[in-house]
Amino acid sequence: MERHHDAYFPVASWFSAAAMAVCLFMGGPAHAESSFALFESGQVRPLELSPDGKLLFAVNTPDNRLEIFRVHGGGLTHRASVPVGLEPVAVAARSNTEVWVVNHLSDSVSVVELSGNGNAGRVTRTLLVGDEPRDIVFAGPGRNRAFITTAHRGQNVPFDPQLTTPGIGRADVWVFNASSASGMPSTILTLFSDTPRSLAVSPDGSRVYAAGFHSGNRTTTLSHILVPDGGQSNGGLPAPNTSVDGRPQPEVGLIVKYNGAHWVDELERIWDNSVRFSLPDKDVFVINAMANPPAQLPGPSGFFAGVGTILYNMAVNPVSGKVYVSNTEAFNEKRFEGNGEFSGHSVKGRFHENRITVLSSAGVRPRHLNKHINYDACCAPIPNAENQKSLAMPTGMVVSGDGRTLYVAALGSNKVGIFNTAELENNTFVPNAANHIRLTGGGPTGLVLDERHDRLYVMTRFDNSISIVDTRRRAEIGHVGMYNPEPANIVKGRRFLYDASFSSSHGDSSCATCHVFGDFDSLAWDLGNPDNGVETNPGPFEGSPIINPDFHPLKGPMVTQSLRGMANHGPMHWRGDRTGGNDEPSAQPDSGSFNEEVAFKKFNGAFEDLLGRNAPIPEADMQAFTDFMLQVMYPPNPVRALDNSLTPAQQEARDFFFNVPSNIVFHITCEKCHVIKPDANPGAKIPGFFGADGRSAFPFAAQVLKVPHLRNMYQKVGMFGMPQTPIFNPGDNAFMGDQVRGFGFIHDGSVDTMFRFNRVMAFTQGPDNVTGLPANAEGDAMRRKLESFMLAFDSNLAPIVGQQVTLTRANAAAVNPRLNLLLARANAGECELIAKTSLNQREQGFFYAGSGRFLPDRRRLPAVQEAVLRQLAVLGGLEVTYTCTPPGAGERMGIDRDGDGFLDGDERDAGSDPADPRSRP
Repeated sequence: MERHHDAYFPVASWFSAAAMAVCLFMGGPAHAESSFALFESGQVRPLELSPDGKLLFAVNTPDNRLEIFRVHGGGLTHRASVPVGLEPVAVAARSNTEVWVVNHLSDSVSVVELSGNGNAGRVTRTLLVGDEPRDIVFAGPGRNRAFITTAHRGQNVPFDPQLTTPGIGRADVWVFNASSASGMPSTILTLFSDTPRSLAVSPDGSRVYAAGFHSGNRTTTLSHILVPDGGQSNGGLPAPNTSVDGRPQPEVGLIVKYNGAHWVDELERIWDNSVRFSLPDKDVFVINAMANPPAQLPGPSGFFAGVGTILYNMAVNPVSGKVYVSNTEAFNEKRFEGNGEFSGHSVKGRFHENRITVLSSAGVRPRHLNKHINYDACCAPIPNAENQKSLAMPTGMVVSGDGRTLYVAALGSNKVGIFNTAELENNTFVPNAANHIRLTGGGPTGLVLDERHDRLYVMTRFDNSISIVDTRRRAEIGHVGMYNPEPANIVKGRRFLYDASFSSSHGDSSCATCHVFGDFDSLAWDLGNPDNGVETNPGPFEGSPIINPDFHPLKGPMVTQSLRGMANHGPMHWRGDRTGGNDEPSAQPDSGSFNEEVAFKKFNGAFEDLLGRNAPIPEADMQAFTDFMLQVMYPPNPVRALDNSLTPAQQEARDFFFNVPSNIVFHITCEKCHVIKPDANPGAKIPGFFGADGRSAFPFAAQVLKVPHLRNMYQKVGMFGMPQTPIFNPGDNAFMGDQVRGFGFIHDGSVDTMFRFNRVMAFTQGPDNVTGLPANAEGDAMRRKLESFMLAFDSNLAPIVGQQVTLTRANAAAVNPRLNLLLARANAGECELIAKTSLNQREQGFFYAGSGRFLPDRRRLPAVQEAVLRQLAVLGGLEVTYTCTPPGAGERMGIDRDGDGFLDGDERDAGSDPADPRSRP
């Protein structure tokens, strides 16, 4: 792009002043103990070829960059690296010179303009979108409309997300006119599904397909207080009802599934009167991209139902137009882990199927990828022939130009599967390891096909690299690494979350099958083990338990918990039954029950009892898995205001939460159990308590449960409808119609809303309202406020972390207030602020040091005042992108990419690579 000479005046003035000024930045930066925050965002569309096929674009998720490679017959040559937002997960090329990048943690899309034939690039615009965007495609007239999937929430949404309103879709697709400079969406579509993930486009660009992510499978939990007379009217809860040593089980709930006509349990008994909502299970939606504005097609033609439980990705056959959806299907209506000797059944080795579902005018046709597995036989030592034929966690897909071949990236199998599309559609394919391409890096998440060179490029997430595959030889012929700032123990331990070929004898399941990308699957499972006996619960407890606190092996339904944020939160599992307390009884920090390392290692038994491995994994591997997993963090809360303030209602509720006893039985406040201390244990790598500090308490249930943290309540919105019970007040128990989720709150997911849960407190209130909330309109008003506060609950990181803005000559009036907000939150210590621009096709970085000063990425230059930096954009015509990073990460991300003490600009000036620790100026 041509620029006028005066565009460089502010820059030239600053560089000239530097020659005369006393350097304000002589010493090396002070590095934090760890400058890397691990979020484990799932990549969706990590690779893209330019339309002319000459460039390959790759998202460097851990380094928050777009990498640009020159494509040639012999492989790939790295040409440029462009800083974008935090945790980029998808990339799409609008043209040979314009690329859009979706930033999952930053809730933004970076528009990158290339120059020098792809040898350089810069962000020219930053589009703000809803929470946790995941995918992007171009479609519509001239393919000039950008479609982006986001959750139906976030601080950037221009509407009320109605988090507490029944029957609201939780999946959004933002649509932008790609050629418009307004930065505002032309429309936002809300789809009747939970948070969405992938997108695909019909061959002619007229249709866009949008898929939910945790789509569900028409299952829900009936709480033990919602099952009439403990299920006796239906013959009682399914057997067994005792452990192998004869100890009666506690009262537990029941998972039921809608079979198309009735809600039934595993014995096919009908429970219709106990479910007060319906689950239409709409999974993939069809959008008319040509309409103005784009809209979902009306009626049944606008969606496909019953596609799968967890939907990873989609691809469209360019010849037939059929849609392929990579997914897994859960069998959570089945019970128990272990060998099933006492119960006669278990889900050991078979609790999910890995599938590709074919969508067409003929309907929905799921295809089980591992139909060769004999699930009646378990569990052969690894390696074995059955394992080698399996494909687990199918993610990215691409179809050949002639429509005959489908390539599938199997994240959990470290290889690419090859399918004849006709055989896949007809279900005549035979699983065969000869149709797999093994990859050296491991963890493939996405792939693109370069048919001009007979090449397939595959992102391997385990080592943050790109595999080059010869499609004629069906073999990997090259492996190109990208710079990775992750500590070595993260890289080493990641595979143990995903690698199904190592985790299970069948080769089809891993921890990530349910803990999807380290989070959860939005389902409940009944994974007790009747073959085990009762175990002692060592606590610690909040007060003395008033019921038997011990761990009974028949624990009933429990919703899958996230593996995020476990550090500094004590025992694990809903009951705290993964604990170090039985090994080393102690109430001291980081010891006994508070030793998270020992607690997490107790999960090793699940490899054998649930995943169906022939034995637990070796101790050294479990240690590596532990070191990795305890570093995964929660993202910032997307409901709380970006300035970290609370609404008046939320503040009133917070005051109640801390100061007013919530019931007359125990005379304690909410915060007494649900501890909020963000600055607790400041020496910990991930400090603070966010609703829990590791203790257990009596929760008005039949079992003693560990007090749960409250950081992810906003993720569980979408279930509404419960029948009248003795505890939950009558009056709002009507049938609620279609909802998007079958599981809500508390340990078994059986309570639809936090408002309803808060009514449990009303069950123990006195009539005088002296010590709590009465069960009347006045009490309900406060419960609504408490619900609002809990949705905006404190998390490890302030809401501002990840947020961005790009300042240009044209948008200063609109952008300056947001930039002022970023500066204010950085001054408050909630984030570290960096700025990036480009001068003469060379990246320039800045790190905010406080007091209005930005430190540049060259030691010889003085600090620059923030007002001068703004002038680079407003007067100088250089786009400047500001980003709030996690505390401790700003220096690395802003001015010292490899954290070696040699600043990026100095290394570039010396002709070395800032991302290569071996280079020195």
